[in-house]
Amino acid sequence: MARMHSRKKGKSKSKKPGDRKNPAWVKYTTKEVEALVIKLAKQENTASKIGLILRDSYGIPDVKAITKKKITQILEANKLKTELPEDLLNLIKKHISITTHRETNKQDMTSKRGLQLTESKINRLVKYYKKNNKMPKDWKFDRSKAKLLVG
Repeated sequence: MARMHSRKKGKSKSKKPGDRKNPAWVKYTTKEVEALVIKLAKQENTASKIGLILRDSYGIPDVKAITKKKITQILEANKLKTELPEDLLNLIKKHISITTHRETNKQDMTSKRGLQLTESKINRLVKYYKKNNKMPKDWKFDRSKAKLLVG
């Protein structure tokens, strides 16, 4: 008889420590970190990519612990925030990729379902952002213009 795992599916065991103190080994000041975030944003990196670069190349484990602001807040303050939220943009890119796949593989019904699920996720996310005033109330996802949004 097979043993059942007690761990829930999809749950990672690793998470950030609860205390948001600046580690003693980080030698960057608040202004230096903000300048790095701005520099990396001007190189057209997304907020998550900026966080990865700061962690891997500069040894900055948590921007918020040093600056008391999230990366997106720093970008907003310096008017470098993208028009669409990053998670929505990634879903739109996925939608485009599935659509181009469906054009060459019309018989692929699994991708048809994937497209439906992706569109549903996009619509739910748009509804959330509109409700929380992070997107204009009149913004609407249009399948035919999706490539223009990402381009």
